[in-house]
Amino acid sequence: MGSITFDAEDRWNAFITLCREADHGDGPLAGVLVAVKDNISTAGVQTTCGSRILQGYIPPYDAHVVELLKAAGAAIVGKTNMDEFGMGTTTESSAFGPTTNPVDTARVPGGSSGGSAAAVAAGMVPMALGTDTGGSIRCPAAFCGIVGLKPTYGRVSRYGLIAYANSLEGIGPMARNVADVSSLFSVIAGPDARDATSIDRPYSHTPSSDGIAGLRIGVPAEFFGAGVDPGVAEKVRSAIDSLADLGAEIVECSMPSMAFALAAYYVTCTSEASSNLARFDGIRYGPDIESKRSWHDAYQEHRREHFGKEVRRRIMLGTFALSAGYYGKYYAKAQAARKSVGEDFARLFADVDVIAGPTMPTTAFALGEKTADPLSMYLADILTVPANLAGVPAISVPCGSVDGLPVGLQLIGRHCEEERIIDTAYAYEEVRR
Repeated sequence: MGSITFDAEDRWNAFITLCREADHGDGPLAGVLVAVKDNISTAGVQTTCGSRILQGYIPPYDAHVVELLKAAGAAIVGKTNMDEFGMGTTTESSAFGPTTNPVDTARVPGGSSGGSAAAVAAGMVPMALGTDTGGSIRCPAAFCGIVGLKPTYGRVSRYGLIAYANSLEGIGPMARNVADVSSLFSVIAGPDARDATSIDRPYSHTPSSDGIAGLRIGVPAEFFGAGVDPGVAEKVRSAIDSLADLGAEIVECSMPSMAFALAAYYVTCTSEASSNLARFDGIRYGPDIESKRSWHDAYQEHRREHFGKEVRRRIMLGTFALSAGYYGKYYAKAQAARKSVGEDFARLFADVDVIAGPTMPTTAFALGEKTADPLSMYLADILTVPANLAGVPAISVPCGSVDGLPVGLQLIGRHCEEERIIDTAYAYEEVRR
């Protein structure tokens, strides 16, 4: 067991908590610096979810992925900043201040794993863990010009992940290149008896471009529809053409369920958030309630004071969607729409091997640009949420820039076919160098 002193200057507010002395052991990641998003439990190290309600909370146990990192010899150097409880696309809703984008500090890094992306993009660490509920790994990867993988739902254990929306979220790797993402994924993927959604599909794969010739890549028209910046679309189309030059066959296709995927996602995730965050009441979790008033009044005051505006908004939206008289009108319809998204993917994957398109419809926003217009911010997730609704894997890989700001190419695969999308991303990365 060795120790690493980590004194990197954090000019981007990428970290909430730094571990100045980080232990490391032997293994495939021996001595590698890894940052961990602050909604993943770390024994003895503060874990806040970017929220005042958990400030000072010290978990007594490690998340499964943290156990695996330590067993692989990694040095965990800190907990990264994030949108509060993972609710956001910019890392501006953190109670500990916004993270800035190392590419342009007047811009957001994306969210909600913006701290992890910024730490990697700035060169503070070579690898980081993020979480992805509706694009929270892929969005900041695209905005910061790095690589981020959202694994198949269940392929990485969620034990120790503080829940926002259980049926959608998962933990995944972020790094500056595809090979490092693959290496980190090989450490964290695999079964865990403590997570009932975990599947027994470990990952052991070396990225290769050998299988690109003959690969059928589907390109849904809806991924280039209204709201997608023409410059972004041009860069992504050019990247897809590069894959065609390597021998891939490009198949133009359609995904009609995109019309209601975003609405289905937000009804589902806010409903689950309404239930999951009920535990933060000052009795079971969160700062103690100190009030002689009724429990009901004290509970309301406590949550109003310690939850940020975006978290309160999503809890109220979810509570409304689940309430008597509205459950069938909203939540049940959202689940039917979610099923249609899964059916669309199944139909497309019967004919193609990989689906490609932009990760985000635009480049990184200016700081403060979307904070007063939450609906506009929600619309930015339109291209990432379908993969979460269906539970399929997706990766974002840099594919150029528009006005100096990075653009991400998103590659989506069949369930448990991370190897194929990683190979496709690797092939593109190789030809772009």
